Amino acid sequence: MRTRYILKRLLYVIPTAFGVLVIIFILLRSMPGDFASALLGPEATLEDMERVREQYGLNENIFVQFLTYMGQLLTLNFGESVIYHTPVMEMISTAFPATLELAVMGMFWALIISVPLGILSAVKQNSWLDNASMVFAQLGISMPVFWMGLLMILLFSVHLNWLPSFGRGDPLIPALIEGFSTGDFDEFIRSFQKILMPSFALGIMGSAMISRMIRSTMLEVLDMDYIRTARAKGTKEFKVVMKHAFRNALPPVITIVALQFGALLGGSIVTETVFSWPGIGQVLVTAILNRDYAVVQAAVFLIAVLFIVINLIVDLLYVVINPKINEG
Repeated sequence: MRTRYILKRLLYVIPTAFGVLVIIFILLRSMPGDFASALLGPEATLEDMERVREQYGLNENIFVQFLTYMGQLLTLNFGESVIYHTPVMEMISTAFPATLELAVMGMFWALIISVPLGILSAVKQNSWLDNASMVFAQLGISMPVFWMGLLMILLFSVHLNWLPSFGRGDPLIPALIEGFSTGDFDEFIRSFQKILMPSFALGIMGSAMISRMIRSTMLEVLDMDYIRTARAKGTKEFKVVMKHAFRNALPPVITIVALQFGALLGGSIVTETVFSWPGIGQVLVTAILNRDYAVVQAAVFLIAVLFIVINLIVDLLYVVINPKINEG
């Protein structure tokens, strides 16, 4: 049963990814504006624009364009940027690690904030702490991440001059390893200072949703009979909360954490623009403005596939957490 469930979930990935690819391809070519005029500028002649359309196959009908694109994908060829004249995969492989690092750090802050906050607000239901955490969660959900980023820049960069307002240092993990090997952590500290504000702005957004989910599921579990039995037996409250309650509240929490991580990868596009972070977001925004179809298709498809993979991982984790799960 478990093997069939896993295989079934794995097979769902193929049609889902294909459907996403079709939607991206059609939507891009339905965007207002013209690729040739965006590439050549407003002074281009009709002959020049027609020549560019023919060069990139845009004078063909959309079905033929899609078949040509699919043929390229079968050889793992995502095309070439018409603006930078660089293979798309090279651009993405250069930018994606920065986006992934930012999303991972954002999730780190989200979990650091949301897990204790959600647990405490459930244990102290209707207390001032519970009310304060719910206000925090509502603010976190309501505040756009770019607005939070701008406020942080104004406070910590402009007024206090504590943190740099833009750019990225060396990758954190290599900088940390180098610090341990040489005893000089200056580069790691500079890199951490640069990622602190953008990752925290992302983390606040994720922590609000996660803390609300933890509180909700914990309240349900804490009302169960076996929790009352554990308390009646004299089990320490910390053990009751963490071992019995929180552990059994994990399945829906894992789902929301995984979905929030995918949202952080997508939400980092706005954050990267605000903080000039050299990730997929910067590449994607520039490509959209220049109608660089190959880059936009590849970047959006990558983000969509990451969402699909994250959902697949969650499904497989459910099998580990609950062995009773089957294809039904």
